[in-house]
Amino acid sequence: MKTWVFSTESDGHAGSAALEALSKARSFGGDLGVIHVGPGSEAALAELGDHGATSVLQIAEGSAAALAAGLAEAAGSQQPDLIVFGAGNLDRDVAGRLSARLGKPVLANAVDIAVDGDALQVVNEILGGTQRVTTSFAGGSPAIVITRPKAFAAEPSGGGAPAVTTLELPDVGHAGDVEVLSQHVEESSGPDLEAAAVVVSGGRGIGDADKFSMVHELADLLGGAAGATRAVVDAGWVPYSYQVGQTGKTVKPDVYVACGISGAMQHLVGMKDSTTIIAINKDPEAPIFGVADLGIVGDVHNVIPALVEALKARA
Repeated sequence: MKTWVFSTESDGHAGSAALEALSKARSFGGDLGVIHVGPGSEAALAELGDHGATSVLQIAEGSAAALAAGLAEAAGSQQPDLIVFGAGNLDRDVAGRLSARLGKPVLANAVDIAVDGDALQVVNEILGGTQRVTTSFAGGSPAIVITRPKAFAAEPSGGGAPAVTTLELPDVGHAGDVEVLSQHVEESSGPDLEAAAVVVSGGRGIGDADKFSMVHELADLLGGAAGATRAVVDAGWVPYSYQVGQTGKTVKPDVYVACGISGAMQHLVGMKDSTTIIAINKDPEAPIFGVADLGIVGDVHNVIPALVEALKARA
């Protein structure tokens, strides 16, 4: 089994999606390589090796069209069985173009990948995560898979530095003329939402933008990050970077506190795999209680201040 994982470098480090995929791919055995786009810092390469990569095809930079063309040529000569991408914008762009060049299908939003004899199987969630579908590739290698964020845990294996080879990209004409002029990262404070061990999210039940401050206060006292539903983001109470759900971020914290959130399917998709879910809602029939490990039936405007007071007293 020869597996390739697509990786992009950010701030001198390997992306979390690549490290998650590498951790899963180790279970397949065989050769485990990485297509790494970026400067190739010592830290990034060390992280890739520590998570199981034995070889790296290094690409300093390139458009999605050029990257796909280069990968197609490399796949033709080196014959990988599986190429795994994350859900980032560049990942999906390259995966789609690679699919067209190789004439192979893409299975996206994968929550699991397995090898059953000679068959490579991918598990996807449908209907808002309420059902799972297992699909086997039947068109020959390579299989192309896009994984869902947090589908796998990024676990170091203690591996050494991988062997690095530079991959030169072919000329793809006007298709390669696209140039990224700049990138802007939205400023934020506190723990990263997708990496936080505790997430406190607010929904429309919070009432209005001014009252969302109590979600921030509770999150701060718990050492966690604040999140929100799409309705709250669309209303302009908090930035889009707060959104948890199908069209937002997928989180998998140790503790998820849902405050004034009814539990629409689109939101549940982004947080239902949290280790412990605590729901606060005054409606005892709210769907959020169906996935909660602990439910508090009550008005968030009474419950959250009481929790904040109790936490401050303990401190």
